[in-house]
Amino acid sequence: MEKFKLQNDLTIIMNDVLKEANLRYGDVFVLGCTTSEIVGGTIGKSSSQEVGQWVVETLKSILDPLGIFLGVQGCEHINRAVVVERTLAEKKDWEIVSVKPALHAGGSCSVAAFEQFQDPVEVEHIVAQAGIDVGDTSIGMHVKYVQVPVRPSIKELGGAHVTALRSRPKYIGGPRATY
Repeated sequence: MEKFKLQNDLTIIMNDVLKEANLRYGDVFVLGCTTSEIVGGTIGKSSSQEVGQWVVETLKSILDPLGIFLGVQGCEHINRAVVVERTLAEKKDWEIVSVKPALHAGGSCSVAAFEQFQDPVEVEHIVAQAGIDVGDTSIGMHVKYVQVPVRPSIKELGGAHVTALRSRPKYIGGPRATY
């Protein structure tokens, strides 16, 4: 996978998702990602630390200037814990857990987040307003209810299928309510 192509495609995907998600300063965006599938392998079998670095670097370059926090979901080997900045975890009162991701126990993007964040911690569960899922890693558990699918114009990043979610407030009040 070529760095420029990955970063260009990921930027297009992110712009599509951000346009639909209507995120605000201080919101949280979650990434679920398998670099194995980006490089054409099978999830969990061909991790690429380099690709993980590129993905996290690209997302931070887009989200940081907007004041949107990035959370990076780990793989099943760390129970899908999420890397976030300590300030966010403390502000939201999310439970910090004792684990540090490794290449084959957490995943390349989690390792990259630990290296690129200012003060990274792992938390057990987050409530994000939106996110992308690169390689069908199941981010739904970390996106606020009510979840709405977003269809980015680019459907694959390298060899990985891409889906996305945004959230919206619940509609309540029945047929006479206005929204």
